[in-house]
Amino acid sequence: MRIRPGTPDDVPAVLAMFDSAVAWLAARGRTGQWGDQPFTGNPRRTEQVTRWAHGGGMRIAERDGSPAGCIVLGDAHDYVTPAPEPELYVQALVIDRRLAGHDVGRTLLDHAAHQARERGLNLLRVDCYAGDDGRLVAYYESCGFTRQAPFTVGEWPGMLLHRRP
Repeated sequence: MRIRPGTPDDVPAVLAMFDSAVAWLAARGRTGQWGDQPFTGNPRRTEQVTRWAHGGGMRIAERDGSPAGCIVLGDAHDYVTPAPEPELYVQALVIDRRLAGHDVGRTLLDHAAHQARERGLNLLRVDCYAGDDGRLVAYYESCGFTRQAPFTVGEWPGMLLHRRP
């Protein structure tokens, strides 16, 4: 697997990754995370992914030359408690659901930890959806993250996690 910087040319592929994740979640009745509508065609979501592509923190994992996953690294979201020390923050993580089980997400998270170390940072944080069955929180824990604090944004339940790179 190769990880490379994301570019504006990757916006359609990243939107398609989100579409595949939304469809997979919705098929299982788990619409609390990202809803049940595709990201493709949604102006707000397109603008968000485009902003990531221009912001310098987007990385694309490629498998066999095709985009397989995306991670966005940068500053913490304003809805989480500020870190007590300098950090690198995972703003977004998504994989193409067709490649589930191939460690794409885990590889991207390990890449983020490596980036933090290279920058001299001892803290990598991420937040995620903490509703439904809690499987997403458990996934991040399986990738070396520890629960830090629950939070809510409106009705959306989240969990803030951290990892020491």
